[in-house]
Amino acid sequence: MSGFLPICREDMDAQGIRQLDFVYVTGDAYVDHPSFGHAVISRVLQAHGYKVGILAQPDWKDPGSISALGEPRLGFLVTAGNMDSMVNHYSVSKKRRSMDAYTPGGIMGKRPDYATVVYCKLIRSVYKQIPIIIGGIEASLRRLGHYDYWADKVKRSVLLDSGADLLSYGMGEKSIVEIADALDAGIHVSDISFVNGTVFRTKDYELASEDALQLPSFDQIRMDKRQYAKSFYMQYCNTDPFSGKRLYETYKGGLYVVQNPPAKPLSQMEMDDVYELPYMRTYHPSYEAAGGVPAIREIRFSLVSSRGCFGGCNFCALTFHQGRIIQSRSHASILKEAEILTHEPDFKGYIHDVGGPTANFRHPACDKQLIKGACTNRQCLFPSPCKNLKADHRDYMELLRKLRSLQGVKKVFIRSGIRFDYLIYDKDQRFLRELCEYHVSGQLKIAPEHISDTVLQKMGKPPVEVYKKFVHSYENMNAKIGKEQYLVPYLMSSHPGSGLKEAVELAEFLRDMGYTPQQVQDFYPTPSTISTCMYYTGLDPRTMEPVFVSVNPHEKAMQRALIQYRNPKNYDLVREALVKAGRTDLIGDDKKCLIGARNYAKLREEQRNKDKRKQKAGSINKNERKRKEEQVIKGKRKHQEKQASKGKRKHQEKQVSKGKHKGSGATIKAGQAYETNGNRGK
Repeated sequence: MSGFLPICREDMDAQGIRQLDFVYVTGDAYVDHPSFGHAVISRVLQAHGYKVGILAQPDWKDPGSISALGEPRLGFLVTAGNMDSMVNHYSVSKKRRSMDAYTPGGIMGKRPDYATVVYCKLIRSVYKQIPIIIGGIEASLRRLGHYDYWADKVKRSVLLDSGADLLSYGMGEKSIVEIADALDAGIHVSDISFVNGTVFRTKDYELASEDALQLPSFDQIRMDKRQYAKSFYMQYCNTDPFSGKRLYETYKGGLYVVQNPPAKPLSQMEMDDVYELPYMRTYHPSYEAAGGVPAIREIRFSLVSSRGCFGGCNFCALTFHQGRIIQSRSHASILKEAEILTHEPDFKGYIHDVGGPTANFRHPACDKQLIKGACTNRQCLFPSPCKNLKADHRDYMELLRKLRSLQGVKKVFIRSGIRFDYLIYDKDQRFLRELCEYHVSGQLKIAPEHISDTVLQKMGKPPVEVYKKFVHSYENMNAKIGKEQYLVPYLMSSHPGSGLKEAVELAEFLRDMGYTPQQVQDFYPTPSTISTCMYYTGLDPRTMEPVFVSVNPHEKAMQRALIQYRNPKNYDLVREALVKAGRTDLIGDDKKCLIGARNYAKLREEQRNKDKRKQKAGSINKNERKRKEEQVIKGKRKHQEKQASKGKRKHQEKQVSKGKHKGSGATIKAGQAYETNGNRGK
């Protein structure tokens, strides 16, 4: 079972495979690593005796590309990849991105928009009757009627738009094996209506409505935003594998889309089994010529210790995809994988991350979650911690100690994000001490997201006082152990509930902190989050109360500029925002002011003089102007050649010097060599 799975007929022949059981079509390049969904699902199926081939990034414009591995015996599996294809392609401002980290060489354009739908239609154009099962993050979050930000409209279930037969939502290890076994037993795909963690379609009302809750119909949610909010919250309250009910959504023509309850969480033994499958732990060697797959750099020397998140941030889709119940691997399993890392040729002694969606969540929020599930009527941490919450870092702390003691390991970083409120609720401060002492390299990323309690309430985040308490504890601990380390807060602009007033509050907070964010994230309305529901409907689905939503691009630009008010390029936007917010008291020379009061009369006079000089320059003889331009270019070229020669000489001298001191080691600037734009801090 070692080696990569087949990606072509030659591979099939070499492995003695005449026909595959499943062909797995993915929008990502083939990376056989447990951080990639297609690798996990295909290896799980292989472990259960099924033959699986990988068809990565087929040419969706060529029907012949879908036949590269032949017709599978049981069906096609389809995923857009590790990201929603639209998030992969477009920024929040709907501008096309220039790089795709999941494609060889980072090249953009190797997968289509709405990849799940396009790939399924490509398959159907060639194979009319073959079963198609869709899954992955794109399908999971679009499994019922949903608002699509890029098209700015409510869309049908992706199961209908794609023409697929079955949708596997969530992480999928349990449901995909049940589906495969059913197909292998000869059960028609249209009769597979009994697997938890799946969505199917039917015209049989009795089947659809059996022990099920009826959602508002698709026409209702498309025409009425209150009905949309009602439907979404019903779905949100049924995401728990223990208490979640079957749901059905009605479409025209007597068609029903039915969502079965979520699959049960994996046990620790099952988690260990999944992560100990024979992954090659890297991208397919056929991508080497293109420079490899950039995404591997973020996860190659990282360890997944858990999945699920009970943090409950409203802008996050984890509740719909991984669920709120924490599932974790055993120490033995994680240490075994870490041992493998230490023998990798490129391993330099640094484990880049140990965590999951939230690094310091290693066990369920309370004892009852593994028996009765997560509460449907309240969150574990918001607006205040539940009285049953077990804030305990001892297991995680012990795991990190074991990893630090491994031979060949110099340092273990935590970069998947610390949930600072959960850390504060743990009365034992030993974890905070060890975090600062061993696992931070100059700076720790965390995500307060905002400081206005009005906005934080809509985000599902704790009040700002909790953040302030953490900052105080972090600073005190670093002073106690004699380290100078900083916090890097992630901030979000234009989230529902945030207007100019709240954006000014955030700017004043940053002024008092003396902090200037280098990056600001605008709220991105991705499918299946409470915040996206607020964005589309203008209603909080939890209360049905109105919520202010900033949808005007110029107002969103002003909110973003306020967070980075120190940037001179943002002056005009910041000034406009302060005037509109009635906060002109923050314009001037006082210490509390965000920007100075520019002399606009003087600026206008300077602009007039500049225009006059341009007009005068325009009257110069064209040939004379051309001659002068050529002289300038010639001078610049000489200067560049001189600088290049000087730089080359310095480099050669440095190389000679380096050779003389070979073996003396090198110093890595803290927080620089291992910086990542991967997971947001918590």
